[in-house]
Amino acid sequence: MKHPSRVSPAVSTGNLTPMASRPSAAKKPPAKKAAASAKAPAKKAAARRPPAKKAPAKKAVARKPAPTPNPTSGVYRLARALWLGLAHAVGAVFRGIGQGAKNLDPAHRKDGLALLLLGIALIVAAGTWADLKGPVGDLVEILVTGAFGRLDLLVPILVAVIAVRFIRHPEKPEANGRIVIGLSALVIGVLGQIHIACGSPARSDGMQAVRDAGGLIGWAAATPLSSTMTDVLAVPLLVLLTVFGLLVVTATPVNAIPQRLRRLGERLGLVSEPEPEDFGADDERYEEQWREALPAGRRRRRPAPEEYDPDGVEQEALSRRRTRPRRAPADPDRPLDAVDVAAAAAAALDGAVLHGMPPSPVVADLTQGVSAGDREPTTPTPVPAARSQRKKPAADEPKQARPPAGVLDMTKAPPPEPRDLPARAEQLQLSGDITYSLPSLDLLRRGGPGKARSAANDAIVEALRKVFTEFKVDAAVTGFTRGPTVTRYVVELGPAVKVERVTALTKNIAYAVASPDVRIISPIPGKSAVGIEIPNTDREMVNLGDVLRLAESAEDDDPMLVAFGKDVEGGYVMSSLAKMPHMLVAGATGSGKSSCINCLITSIMMRATPEDVRMILVDPKRVELTAYEGIPHLITPIITNPKRAAEALQWVVREMDLRYDDLAAYGYRHIDDFNRAVREGKVKPPEGSERELQPYPYLLVIVDELADLMMVAPRDVEDAIVRITQLARAAGIHLVLATQRPSVDVVTGLIKANVPSRLAFATSSLADSRVILDQAGAEKLIGKGDGLFLPMGANKPTRMQGAFVTEEEVAAVVQHCKDQMAPVFREDVVVGTKQKKEIDEDIGDDLDLLCQAAELVVSTQFGSTSMLQRKLRVGFAKAGRLMDLMESRNIVGPSEGSKARDVLVKPDELDGVLALIRGESEG
Repeated sequence: MKHPSRVSPAVSTGNLTPMASRPSAAKKPPAKKAAASAKAPAKKAAARRPPAKKAPAKKAVARKPAPTPNPTSGVYRLARALWLGLAHAVGAVFRGIGQGAKNLDPAHRKDGLALLLLGIALIVAAGTWADLKGPVGDLVEILVTGAFGRLDLLVPILVAVIAVRFIRHPEKPEANGRIVIGLSALVIGVLGQIHIACGSPARSDGMQAVRDAGGLIGWAAATPLSSTMTDVLAVPLLVLLTVFGLLVVTATPVNAIPQRLRRLGERLGLVSEPEPEDFGADDERYEEQWREALPAGRRRRRPAPEEYDPDGVEQEALSRRRTRPRRAPADPDRPLDAVDVAAAAAAALDGAVLHGMPPSPVVADLTQGVSAGDREPTTPTPVPAARSQRKKPAADEPKQARPPAGVLDMTKAPPPEPRDLPARAEQLQLSGDITYSLPSLDLLRRGGPGKARSAANDAIVEALRKVFTEFKVDAAVTGFTRGPTVTRYVVELGPAVKVERVTALTKNIAYAVASPDVRIISPIPGKSAVGIEIPNTDREMVNLGDVLRLAESAEDDDPMLVAFGKDVEGGYVMSSLAKMPHMLVAGATGSGKSSCINCLITSIMMRATPEDVRMILVDPKRVELTAYEGIPHLITPIITNPKRAAEALQWVVREMDLRYDDLAAYGYRHIDDFNRAVREGKVKPPEGSERELQPYPYLLVIVDELADLMMVAPRDVEDAIVRITQLARAAGIHLVLATQRPSVDVVTGLIKANVPSRLAFATSSLADSRVILDQAGAEKLIGKGDGLFLPMGANKPTRMQGAFVTEEEVAAVVQHCKDQMAPVFREDVVVGTKQKKEIDEDIGDDLDLLCQAAELVVSTQFGSTSMLQRKLRVGFAKAGRLMDLMESRNIVGPSEGSKARDVLVKPDELDGVLALIRGESEG
């Protein structure tokens, strides 16, 4: 090899030798690297002479002669093309076969393996048992007889047994490895012992001698042991290996060998079954000692033994579970009988199915034959047939779509057979001779049974599992609860798995289930699990009549009980407005807010008489609440003017003060206690008073659009709402505020601080959700009644589907109420009914400000324009105009420059001045 220093001058001078055009030109890269690593002068010289290097190269390429045509090259190319085409075709065929085998169903692949083993067993049996001739027989003799020796006759039986196992139990592939290891150890141990028993022939004695012993396997197992530790130790070791293989094949631990032998003896009849010991005498003696230890007053005689009747005990258990009162105290003195055991088992089963808890061993033994996915929650009342049969899969439903037994349907059981509300005597008889009957529940429609578990739920479960597997998250879907709008899937995390790993997969889960409205709850309240709420493809309608027919609502006499809807767990949502005590309902247009208000008012009309509940309805839109015009529950006509609405709220404040005056005078803390005392005659008016005490009804104020009121008179409305919400709970006055613009200037901080219960429907932004709920979530709702209900005292909101009532149902209920009684309005609430003098035209819309300015100036006896600016928060022009109006009405004197004006009215004349301004002096 030449030195790099010798190569670079030749390249730099451009001298072309015959070697430059030969295949040895591949050595140029090393030469260039060597030139690059030389000294700086050599580099500069090489860099200054590139043209001398390129010109001869171009001439050398130009001088290359063209190849002469070869007549045989066409035949060669044709033959090569045919050969490559044939090779590609054969390769494509085999690749297609391999791809088809790869896509073959796993069950078919297992069956094919089992049938292949059966064919091999037949060939080996023919070669070993029948001395098969030909190349196949010779191959069997060489492989099977040469390997297994004298045990070659058992090889086809062993292979056939393995094939039969594959056919009978294809669903247990996890045992294949265990069986292979066990059979290998068993065969090696037995063949090693046979080889030693036959004299330990060596290979030098010939292959026939090895075949007559343990074969090559026995020779390979026994020869190393015999040569290193003699046959005395080799045989026990091979025996232990044989025993190990037998235990592995039968899946028998060493400590379970006596039990297995005893069971085998019992089956063969060699060992008799042990009789259970009789502990009856010991139980009686222990019970007698326990009773003697009790006090004398609590001792009871032990009941006489009775014959056990399974049918009678079962019926008695069912009847006791249906008729026993709630929270019945248990009797610790009574011994447990069969009825108690049956009831405890049923209660444990209820808890296991409804709440996902593992049942007790007794209950687990009783329900071994029931799949966890097919269990129905046990309820005290009979379940309808449609509900009890809903778990059966359809005939065309594929079996692989069915989830494993670990995923439970934890949706709440449907309510029992509906029945009408009971008549309440204290409700029906009003004061005087008026009889009022509540509307019948038949006026409200009945909905169908809730939709059951579907194939869509199972598909989503599989999609969630696939996402967790792909992202390597140790989490499992253990159950789900199906609601009318969304289904909540319960996900339990493995040990040392952060909840953030699941919440970070929100977009991936939404992509997997093909739904953008995925909401993750971490954790589910009351459970150590994460909830994933995914909308249903088939939504369910929740009728108001179904919620009101619930048995719990029929047993509750609260007239303020309101039906809201159905939650994500399948249970109905009902709450008393008297316990809330005030509520804010907000959501975007079309989200279901108006339907919620209709259900609220209809619930009150269905459950309360006008003597129980009176209402004030404020409808600035003028079209939302017109259907309720003229119902007897109204205390004033429906208010549509925002200014009059503000005045009505001020009247509510005055009514609240009057009620508190009575509570303080008679020493009661709540209006319910005062009403009860009035009905029982415990409260009497003072002597000489002509007042007749009557129970105060609940007063419900519903504002359908708060934004319109806040735009007209924000200060007055906010002050009245804050005053009412702070104090009116004990006075029986409750407020429901609704708005479709939940911004901070409408739902202010003071209003939010005093309205503890919230109901948020779908909002357009995260900021609106935070205004309503003080947390995110409402922006991910899907609308049309889908809401988040956050009552007072709850930590997290409950997702629910709002109930729906049609216009025909509302009209029927309203007509029934109108037929029963005509509305009686309060004169002091109805604004505008009194004959009033026309307000002066120069006052215009400044009447409220003028009254406040006159009250301020007369009470302080100081007439200053700058004071009006500061106190009323108005501009200089507005303050000057108010001062001019008061001057024209002789309230203040004329202006005297920068000095304050003289006040011409004394403080005791203030009421007359305000009446003059309002135009009431001649009323």
